[in-house]
Amino acid sequence: MFDLFKRIFSTSHDSKPALLPEATPTPDAPLPELPLMPTGSERRVKSRVNAREGTRVLIIDDSATIVALLRRMMKQNSYETFEAGDAESGIEIARTERPGLIFLDIVLPGMNGFEALRRLRRDPLTKDVPIIMISGNEQATEQFYAHRIGADDFMKKPFARAEVFARIERLLDKDLVPRRPSAQEPESETQD
Repeated sequence: MFDLFKRIFSTSHDSKPALLPEATPTPDAPLPELPLMPTGSERRVKSRVNAREGTRVLIIDDSATIVALLRRMMKQNSYETFEAGDAESGIEIARTERPGLIFLDIVLPGMNGFEALRRLRRDPLTKDVPIIMISGNEQATEQFYAHRIGADDFMKKPFARAEVFARIERLLDKDLVPRRPSAQEPESETQD
């Protein structure tokens, strides 16, 4: 679509759009096929991809308000939550509880979230756990470094419920992230 627009319009020297001669439409020229965009109601009909009930979520943040907010959101969807107010405790909980997802604040007392992320990514027990970094800082550099170090996603505080669950659904999609089997599901064995 953008290429078509570029071919039809250019900016003249006085900054007014001008029709290019080679793109002048002719009466018998076929119109380009454009993909149909779904309407609002069609988008809403699409079923949501919810993570399994009981998905284990670790929240590492020193803000009691953020922890309480995320805990309430997770519990409303029947996710099991664990919480830590500092990076060191969060890393230990991640190693012992093996969560399916971690929310990790960047600014923490003691070890910061970037160092915690590095350690979680180097640990064989936690290296594959999806991690969403969270921060109240307005700087885009934090988002850049979070992704560069190995975060799966980044959210800026304050965040809305819809944003939180859209990110969870994307990260915990069954085709993207292996999930822990439930008690009813036997672990699949790989054949050599």
